[in-house]
Amino acid sequence: MVCGGFACSKNCLCALNLLYTLVSLLLIGIAAWGIGFGLISSLRVVGVVIALGIFFFLIACCFFFYMIILLLVFIVQFSVSCACLALNQEQQGQLLEVGWNNTASARNDIQRNLNCCGFRSFSPNDTCPASCVKSSHPCSPCAPIIGKYAGEVLRFVGGIGLFFSFTEILGVWLTYRYRNQKDPRANPSAFL
Repeated sequence: MVCGGFACSKNCLCALNLLYTLVSLLLIGIAAWGIGFGLISSLRVVGVVIALGIFFFLIACCFFFYMIILLLVFIVQFSVSCACLALNQEQQGQLLEVGWNNTASARNDIQRNLNCCGFRSFSPNDTCPASCVKSSHPCSPCAPIIGKYAGEVLRFVGGIGLFFSFTEILGVWLTYRYRNQKDPRANPSAFL
């Protein structure tokens, strides 16, 4: 049996839907795990991850607008993935500094978990939840510590996003093929 007929298109599309359902449940589970163990206290970050998980779950379950929504998701995801892969060291630093200045809860989490204070420098007037403040040795700034991992994380996220963006194009193509094929077991005189 050749894979190009109705049954093969249907089975491939079902497998792709299952993959997206699992990825969406994984995103929701990771966000819940991060909150449960106190690793992430930023509601903005957790809300975005949970919203993405729910969005992917709805996409996987809805077939009516599936092809159009998946194409739009592909365009956005491909663009973001390419942007993650294209950022140089200076742009990463600027992006990190914007994030540092705009999210107080994430800033506190980073300072506490990485045992650093301030982004590029720390003034004694600022508050810092890191344990190094209470000890006698000086606290190091957070920018070099975060910057060490930022490029690696952006490449990883960009690569994963790029991979899944191409699976979304496969989903659009399979959806289009499946929609335009007739079920060989169907009544030929039926309307649909």
